[in-house]
Amino acid sequence: MATEHALFTAALGLSAPWKVSDIRFDAQAKRIDFDITFTSGSRFACPACGAEAQAVHDTRQRSWQHLHFFEHQAYIHAAVPRVRCQDCGKTTQVEVPWARPGSGFSQLFEAMVITLCQQMSVQKVANYLGVGDVVGCQNPYIFGGGFKNTHNYWVAKS
Repeated sequence: MATEHALFTAALGLSAPWKVSDIRFDAQAKRIDFDITFTSGSRFACPACGAEAQAVHDTRQRSWQHLHFFEHQAYIHAAVPRVRCQDCGKTTQVEVPWARPGSGFSQLFEAMVITLCQQMSVQKVANYLGVGDVVGCQNPYIFGGGFKNTHNYWVAKS
């Protein structure tokens, strides 16, 4: 099982301290779920002020829809650490490398939606990706690399 976890850790583009700790596959539901953990004792920068090497205060369970693995819907689940900063005193959830703050989708899923919406109607994209009703057409994200979505499309899970 360790080899399988290492394979999916690499496939998801994760690096230390993040790794896949469990994989649940349901062929009937056409769904695969990945549990991601961070190495015990890891320290993170404070998201509020940037102070380095803050200890983990607690975690919050979060989930994100990810790109499909072949015809299977994929979901990422993680107990996301929060740090209580020794410098600024704020308790803040750290950012995960696979999703933007507050999103229920991985960055790769969002990039796929933006790409598809350039060629298909928003409703067709929602149906294709298996998300719920279209709830808005707003640009939720400006990519870190400087690419800006100019096609104000977005879908959300119901």
